[in-house]
Amino acid sequence: MRIATFNVNGIGARLPALLQWLEETQPDVVCLQELKAPQEKFPIDAIQAAGYQAIWHGQKSWNGVAILARGQLPIETGRGLPGDPDDSQSRYIEAMVSGILIGGLYLPNGNPAPGPKFDYKLKWFERLIIHAEKLLDSPAILAGDFNVIPSELDVYKPERWLDDALFRPEVRDAYHRLLAQGWTDALRTMHPDEKIYTFWDYFRNAYGRDAGLRIDHLLLSPSLAPTLTKAEVDRHVRGREKPSDHAPVWVELDVEKRCQV
Repeated sequence: MRIATFNVNGIGARLPALLQWLEETQPDVVCLQELKAPQEKFPIDAIQAAGYQAIWHGQKSWNGVAILARGQLPIETGRGLPGDPDDSQSRYIEAMVSGILIGGLYLPNGNPAPGPKFDYKLKWFERLIIHAEKLLDSPAILAGDFNVIPSELDVYKPERWLDDALFRPEVRDAYHRLLAQGWTDALRTMHPDEKIYTFWDYFRNAYGRDAGLRIDHLLLSPSLAPTLTKAEVDRHVRGREKPSDHAPVWVELDVEKRCQV
């Protein structure tokens, strides 16, 4: 079973690239972020024509998350991260697909830091940590754009990012506290010593220079982690015409092994 995450940076502008990638790779489940489209503008007809059913949580101009499943409808179990009834930003959606709980998320960027946006990021992260602990006993995966650079290995020039909200100590600490609950960082587990990136800025030929960041993550719960067989970045998608600034990231799970466990 292949589960992917892809920050599309505007589903309207990137729909052709998304559909091309879906046709080429046929992932079973895809978590999308930064739809940048209101609920009624999600291109469900095109998604269904590609063989996928979907649930989505849209927002005009900003944010927006979705879960796609090939050949079946994701069974929605949550919309919006619990813990703040006044939070109107579309950043979290949750569903069951083939017996696996999928949490699709788009964690706040938080810049400039310090400031109100950074405070919101930290509060949102704490809510995620609280909610994630409740999912640990399930076969579950948290997938999305975390806007967190976990370590120096995950950024091309760490010294340039020390004051950025993606790399500040408070954010990295929150990420590692999340992992400490028992979650497995799939990409880093399969590539323990490799500089492997998921995001390249549009400016200064960042993709051409491989001046990237690893900020898109797939975290596996303890019962799902033993089924992990592969984790990769489809970085070539970032090099195509009019790309997102992120590349798709995916894992492969041995579902039969999960059944045996």
